[in-house]
Amino acid sequence: MKYAITAATGNFGQVAVKLLNKLVGEENVIVVARNLEKATKMFQNNEVRQGDYDDKDAMIEALTDVDKVLFISSQPGGKVDRATAQKNVVDALVKNNVKFVAYTSFPKAEDSDNWLASDHKITEEAIKKAGLHHSFLRNNWYLENEMGFLQSGVDNQPAVYWTNGYAGWALEREYAEAAVKVLIAETPKEVYEFSGKLSNYKDLGYALQVVTGNDFAIKHVSEAEYIKYLENTGLKPEIATLFAKFDQPIDDGSLAVNSNDLVEVLGHPLLSLEDAIKEILAR
Repeated sequence: MKYAITAATGNFGQVAVKLLNKLVGEENVIVVARNLEKATKMFQNNEVRQGDYDDKDAMIEALTDVDKVLFISSQPGGKVDRATAQKNVVDALVKNNVKFVAYTSFPKAEDSDNWLASDHKITEEAIKKAGLHHSFLRNNWYLENEMGFLQSGVDNQPAVYWTNGYAGWALEREYAEAAVKVLIAETPKEVYEFSGKLSNYKDLGYALQVVTGNDFAIKHVSEAEYIKYLENTGLKPEIATLFAKFDQPIDDGSLAVNSNDLVEVLGHPLLSLEDAIKEILAR
Protein backbone atom coordinates (compact mmCIF):
# COMPACT_ATOMS: atom_id res chain seq x y z
CA MET A 1 0.00 0.00 0.00
CA LYS A 2 1.43 3.33 -1.09
CA TYR A 3 0.39 6.53 0.68
CA ALA A 4 0.95 10.14 -0.37
CA ILE A 5 0.64 13.37 1.56
CA THR A 6 0.27 16.57 -0.43
CA ALA A 7 1.45 20.03 0.70
CA ALA A 8 3.72 18.08 3.00
CA THR A 9 6.16 20.83 3.99
CA GLY A 10 3.57 22.83 5.94
CA ASN A 11 3.18 22.34 9.69
CA PHE A 12 0.19 20.03 9.25
CA GLY A 13 1.96 18.00 6.58
CA GLN A 14 5.15 17.61 8.58
CA VAL A 15 3.30 16.14 11.55
CA ALA A 16 1.31 13.86 9.26
CA VAL A 17 4.36 12.53 7.40
CA LYS A 18 6.27 11.78 10.60
CA LEU A 19 3.38 9.88 12.14
CA LEU A 20 2.53 8.00 8.93
CA ASN A 21 6.18 6.99 8.61
CA LYS A 22 5.98 5.38 12.04
CA LEU A 23 2.72 3.60 11.32
CA VAL A 24 3.30 2.21 7.81
CA GLY A 25 7.05 2.64 7.17
CA GLU A 26 8.92 5.39 5.34
CA GLU A 27 9.24 3.24 2.24
CA ASN A 28 5.45 3.39 1.83
CA VAL A 29 5.02 7.14 2.27
CA ILE A 30 5.41 9.51 -0.68
CA VAL A 31 5.89 13.18 0.06
CA VAL A 32 4.35 15.62 -2.42
CA ALA A 33 5.36 19.27 -2.21
CA ARG A 34 5.59 22.34 -4.40
CA ASN A 35 9.19 23.04 -3.35
CA LEU A 36 11.13 19.89 -4.17
CA GLU A 37 14.42 21.10 -2.66
CA LYS A 38 12.84 22.06 0.63
CA ALA A 39 10.92 18.78 0.88
CA THR A 40 13.98 16.68 0.04
CA LYS A 41 15.95 18.29 2.87
CA MET A 42 13.05 17.90 5.26
CA PHE A 43 12.20 14.27 4.47
CA GLN A 44 15.48 12.55 3.68
CA ASN A 45 14.17 8.99 4.02
CA ASN A 46 10.99 9.37 1.96
CA GLU A 47 10.40 9.41 -1.75
CA VAL A 48 9.74 13.05 -2.60
CA ARG A 49 7.82 14.22 -5.66
CA GLN A 50 7.21 17.72 -6.95
CA GLY A 51 3.54 18.63 -7.04
CA ASP A 52 1.99 22.09 -7.36
CA TYR A 53 -1.81 22.34 -7.17
CA ASP A 54 -1.67 25.01 -9.88
CA ASP A 55 -0.17 22.46 -12.32
CA LYS A 56 -2.48 19.55 -13.12
CA ASP A 57 0.13 17.61 -15.10
CA ALA A 58 2.59 17.85 -12.21
CA MET A 59 -0.03 16.55 -9.80
CA ILE A 60 -0.92 13.67 -12.10
CA GLU A 61 2.73 12.63 -12.19
CA ALA A 62 3.15 13.12 -8.44
CA LEU A 63 0.25 10.79 -7.61
CA THR A 64 1.22 8.00 -9.98
CA ASP A 65 0.97 4.50 -8.42
CA VAL A 66 -0.47 5.83 -5.15
CA ASP A 67 -3.25 4.02 -3.29
CA LYS A 68 -4.29 6.51 -0.60
CA VAL A 69 -3.83 10.27 -0.41
CA LEU A 70 -4.05 12.81 2.38
CA PHE A 71 -5.10 15.87 0.40
CA ILE A 72 -4.24 18.91 2.53
CA SER A 73 -6.22 21.91 1.35
CA SER A 74 -4.34 24.98 0.18
CA GLN A 75 -4.48 28.52 1.50
CA PRO A 76 -6.65 31.07 -0.33
CA GLY A 77 -5.02 33.89 -2.26
CA GLY A 78 -2.76 32.00 -4.68
CA LYS A 79 -2.07 32.96 -8.27
CA VAL A 80 -4.69 30.39 -9.32
CA ASP A 81 -7.97 30.51 -7.40
CA ARG A 82 -8.20 27.77 -4.79
CA ALA A 83 -11.26 26.02 -6.24
CA THR A 84 -9.53 25.63 -9.62
CA ALA A 85 -6.20 24.59 -8.12
CA GLN A 86 -7.82 21.96 -5.92
CA LYS A 87 -9.88 20.66 -8.85
CA ASN A 88 -6.51 19.93 -10.49
CA VAL A 89 -5.72 17.65 -7.55
CA VAL A 90 -9.10 15.91 -7.84
CA ASP A 91 -8.50 15.33 -11.56
CA ALA A 92 -5.08 13.87 -10.75
CA LEU A 93 -6.64 11.52 -8.19
CA VAL A 94 -9.12 10.31 -10.80
CA LYS A 95 -6.48 9.95 -13.52
CA ASN A 96 -4.43 7.70 -11.24
CA ASN A 97 -7.37 5.65 -9.97
CA VAL A 98 -6.48 6.48 -6.37
CA LYS A 99 -8.42 4.18 -4.03
CA PHE A 100 -9.07 6.65 -1.21
CA VAL A 101 -8.60 10.34 -0.43
CA ALA A 102 -8.89 12.14 2.89
CA TYR A 103 -9.46 15.86 2.28
CA THR A 104 -9.04 18.57 4.94
CA SER A 105 -12.16 20.71 4.75
CA PHE A 106 -14.24 23.27 6.68
CA PRO A 107 -16.89 22.68 9.38
CA LYS A 108 -20.30 21.81 7.92
CA ALA A 109 -18.90 22.77 4.52
CA GLU A 110 -21.93 21.68 2.52
CA ASP A 111 -24.28 23.96 4.51
CA SER A 112 -22.01 26.84 5.55
CA ASP A 113 -22.51 30.30 4.07
CA ASN A 114 -19.18 31.54 5.38
CA TRP A 115 -16.78 32.89 2.75
CA LEU A 116 -14.02 30.52 3.86
CA ALA A 117 -16.24 27.49 3.25
CA SER A 118 -17.06 28.12 -0.41
CA ASP A 119 -13.93 26.62 -2.00
CA HIS A 120 -14.09 23.63 0.34
CA LYS A 121 -17.69 23.00 -0.66
CA ILE A 122 -16.72 23.07 -4.33
CA THR A 123 -13.84 20.65 -3.72
CA GLU A 124 -16.01 18.26 -1.70
CA GLU A 125 -18.59 18.26 -4.50
CA ALA A 126 -15.87 17.59 -7.08
CA ILE A 127 -14.58 14.62 -5.08
CA LYS A 128 -18.08 13.17 -4.74
CA LYS A 129 -18.93 13.77 -8.40
CA ALA A 130 -15.71 11.99 -9.41
CA GLY A 131 -16.82 8.89 -7.50
CA LEU A 132 -13.69 8.80 -5.35
CA HIS A 133 -13.82 6.84 -2.09
CA HIS A 134 -13.27 9.59 0.43
CA SER A 135 -13.41 11.08 3.90
CA PHE A 136 -13.91 14.78 4.50
CA LEU A 137 -11.94 15.97 7.52
CA ARG A 138 -13.79 19.14 8.48
CA ASN A 139 -11.29 20.77 10.76
CA ASN A 140 -12.31 23.45 13.23
CA TRP A 141 -9.82 26.16 14.29
CA TYR A 142 -6.16 25.52 15.09
CA LEU A 143 -5.18 27.12 18.39
CA GLU A 144 -2.01 28.29 16.66
CA ASN A 145 -4.24 30.72 14.70
CA GLU A 146 -4.50 32.76 17.88
CA MET A 147 -0.79 33.49 18.32
CA GLY A 148 -1.34 37.25 18.37
CA PHE A 149 -3.90 36.95 21.17
CA LEU A 150 -1.64 34.58 23.10
CA GLN A 151 1.42 36.79 22.70
CA SER A 152 -0.47 39.75 24.13
CA GLY A 153 -1.06 37.82 27.33
CA VAL A 154 2.55 36.68 27.46
CA ASP A 155 3.60 40.33 27.23
CA ASN A 156 1.06 41.21 29.95
CA GLN A 157 -0.78 43.44 27.50
CA PRO A 158 -4.58 43.49 26.94
CA ALA A 159 -5.76 40.45 24.97
CA VAL A 160 -8.15 42.04 22.51
CA TYR A 161 -10.91 40.33 20.48
CA TRP A 162 -14.05 41.39 18.64
CA THR A 163 -16.34 38.35 18.46
CA ASN A 164 -18.21 36.60 21.27
CA GLY A 165 -18.77 33.45 19.21
CA TYR A 166 -17.40 29.97 19.84
CA ALA A 167 -14.68 27.89 18.19
CA GLY A 168 -13.49 24.32 18.67
CA TRP A 169 -9.82 25.16 19.20
CA ALA A 170 -7.32 22.30 19.27
CA LEU A 171 -3.65 21.96 18.37
CA GLU A 172 -2.79 21.63 14.69
CA ARG A 173 -0.85 18.46 15.49
CA GLU A 174 -3.97 16.91 17.02
CA TYR A 175 -5.88 17.49 13.79
CA ALA A 176 -2.93 16.12 11.77
CA GLU A 177 -2.69 12.98 13.91
CA ALA A 178 -6.40 12.34 13.41
CA ALA A 179 -6.05 12.81 9.66
CA VAL A 180 -3.41 10.09 9.50
CA LYS A 181 -5.53 7.69 11.54
CA VAL A 182 -8.41 8.20 9.13
CA LEU A 183 -6.07 7.69 6.17
CA ILE A 184 -5.01 4.23 7.38
CA ALA A 185 -8.41 3.16 8.73
CA GLU A 186 -10.02 0.13 7.13
CA THR A 187 -13.58 1.52 7.20
CA PRO A 188 -13.43 5.31 7.59
CA LYS A 189 -16.56 7.44 7.76
CA GLU A 190 -17.42 9.78 4.90
CA VAL A 191 -17.47 12.90 7.09
CA TYR A 192 -15.64 13.82 10.28
CA GLU A 193 -16.47 17.05 12.07
CA PHE A 194 -13.17 17.49 13.88
CA SER A 195 -13.32 19.94 16.76
CA GLY A 196 -12.05 20.66 20.22
CA LYS A 197 -14.32 21.66 23.09
CA LEU A 198 -16.24 24.79 22.14
CA SER A 199 -14.83 27.89 23.80
CA ASN A 200 -14.87 31.65 23.28
CA TYR A 201 -12.16 34.28 23.55
CA LYS A 202 -13.02 34.99 27.16
CA ASP A 203 -12.40 31.30 27.96
CA LEU A 204 -9.15 31.46 26.01
CA GLY A 205 -8.10 34.59 27.88
CA TYR A 206 -8.79 33.03 31.29
CA ALA A 207 -6.74 29.95 30.33
CA LEU A 208 -3.93 32.23 29.16
CA GLN A 209 -3.97 34.08 32.48
CA VAL A 210 -3.58 30.78 34.31
CA VAL A 211 -0.67 29.70 32.11
CA THR A 212 1.22 32.98 32.19
CA GLY A 213 0.34 34.09 35.73
CA ASN A 214 -0.29 37.54 34.25
CA ASP A 215 -3.32 39.64 35.18
CA PHE A 216 -3.81 41.30 31.80
CA ALA A 217 -7.17 42.63 30.63
CA ILE A 218 -9.33 40.46 28.38
CA LYS A 219 -10.90 43.15 26.26
CA HIS A 220 -13.91 42.87 23.95
CA VAL A 221 -14.19 45.57 21.27
CA SER A 222 -16.16 46.13 18.07
CA GLU A 223 -14.84 44.80 14.77
CA ALA A 224 -13.95 48.33 13.67
CA GLU A 225 -12.09 48.95 16.92
CA TYR A 226 -10.28 45.64 16.52
CA ILE A 227 -9.12 46.58 13.03
CA LYS A 228 -7.85 49.89 14.41
CA TYR A 229 -6.06 48.00 17.20
CA LEU A 230 -4.32 45.82 14.61
CA GLU A 231 -3.35 48.87 12.59
CA ASN A 232 -1.79 50.36 15.73
CA THR A 233 0.43 47.28 15.99
CA GLY A 234 1.89 48.15 12.61
CA LEU A 235 -0.32 46.29 10.14
CA LYS A 236 -1.44 47.99 6.95
CA PRO A 237 -5.21 48.73 6.91
CA GLU A 238 -5.98 46.09 4.26
CA ILE A 239 -4.03 43.42 6.17
CA ALA A 240 -5.67 44.40 9.47
CA THR A 241 -9.10 44.14 7.83
CA LEU A 242 -8.24 40.71 6.42
CA PHE A 243 -7.02 39.44 9.80
CA ALA A 244 -10.24 40.61 11.44
CA LYS A 245 -12.23 38.91 8.68
CA PHE A 246 -10.66 35.57 9.60
CA ASP A 247 -12.69 35.73 12.84
CA GLN A 248 -15.98 35.88 10.93
CA PRO A 249 -16.49 32.09 11.13
CA ILE A 250 -16.36 32.41 14.91
CA ASP A 251 -18.72 35.38 14.91
CA ASP A 252 -21.34 33.88 12.59
CA GLY A 253 -21.43 30.51 14.34
CA SER A 254 -19.74 28.52 11.57
CA LEU A 255 -17.32 26.96 14.07
CA ALA A 256 -19.85 26.26 16.83
CA VAL A 257 -20.04 22.58 15.88
CA ASN A 258 -20.36 20.13 18.76
CA SER A 259 -18.63 16.88 17.86
CA ASN A 260 -16.62 14.11 19.53
CA ASP A 261 -15.14 12.91 16.22
CA LEU A 262 -11.65 14.22 16.94
CA VAL A 263 -11.40 12.55 20.35
CA GLU A 264 -12.89 9.32 19.04
CA VAL A 265 -10.45 9.06 16.13
CA LEU A 266 -7.44 9.96 18.26
CA GLY A 267 -8.47 7.45 20.91
CA HIS A 268 -7.54 9.78 23.77
CA PRO A 269 -8.64 13.14 25.21
CA LEU A 270 -7.44 16.40 23.69
CA LEU A 271 -5.15 18.64 25.68
CA SER A 272 -6.96 21.20 27.81
CA LEU A 273 -6.76 24.82 26.66
CA GLU A 274 -4.20 25.49 29.39
CA ASP A 275 -1.96 22.57 28.41
CA ALA A 276 -2.31 23.33 24.70
CA ILE A 277 -1.31 26.96 25.31
CA LYS A 278 1.69 25.77 27.33
CA GLU A 279 2.79 23.58 24.43
CA ILE A 280 2.55 26.42 21.95
CA LEU A 281 4.40 28.89 24.14
CA ALA A 282 7.18 26.37 24.82
CA ARG A 283 8.06 26.04 21.12
